[in-house]
Amino acid sequence: MPFNTDLKCKPTSDFSCNDCRMNAFCLPVALNSSEVGQLDDIISRDKPLQKNDCVYSAGQAFTSVYAVRSGCIKSYTTNSRGEEQVTGFHLPGEIFGMDGISSKVHTNFAVALQTSAVCEIPFSHLTKLTGVLPALQNHFFRLMSNEIVSDQQMITLLSKNSAEERLATFLLSLSVRNQRQKFSGTHFNLPMSRSDIGNYLGLTVETVSRVFSRLQKLGVLRVDKKEIEILDIDQLHELSTTTD
Repeated sequence: MPFNTDLKCKPTSDFSCNDCRMNAFCLPVALNSSEVGQLDDIISRDKPLQKNDCVYSAGQAFTSVYAVRSGCIKSYTTNSRGEEQVTGFHLPGEIFGMDGISSKVHTNFAVALQTSAVCEIPFSHLTKLTGVLPALQNHFFRLMSNEIVSDQQMITLLSKNSAEERLATFLLSLSVRNQRQKFSGTHFNLPMSRSDIGNYLGLTVETVSRVFSRLQKLGVLRVDKKEIEILDIDQLHELSTTTD
């Protein structure tokens, strides 16, 4: 079932943007304290999502964009045979759901990869609010621009010939995104499975596991199930830019 199919205009709990550790990275970063209150008034916060809970489905009417407070959300599409193609992973402080802005219908599915908290922001209300809060409008446009850049980077990533390049680039991206949230950029857990990583990078799960093992033998990484420690980030950068 979708996370929330009814348009809500009030928070569902006493939790507010001012209470959230992600407010320095999400939409409130562009606002002063009184303006944050106006944003709070349009946000819905339901109970936490559990693993595999659906936020929205492809074909569902677009009404809202979403912000991740905790956990991780995976977006994906399916082909005519029902096969899944992962299109992105959304971490705390990041906005998702913008795939439906143009057609007014979501083109992706979005599901929780682990217990996650998500804020729902009704788009019609957000549009009105950005009209009176230029700083919010400018920041939202920057977020949309980041989505476009991310899509372009993904195309570039999939054009790389080497599996090592693809995985190294992916890990460096996670490192940067974790640092942006004031988390460690060298020691973190992967919320997604090896299978999801392979799907996203255009690799088999066996290849992903083999590359992880190789990077560990080279002393670039320490891998313990989903726990990753980058031991040599300079070498990881080198691997991300080399070609066959």
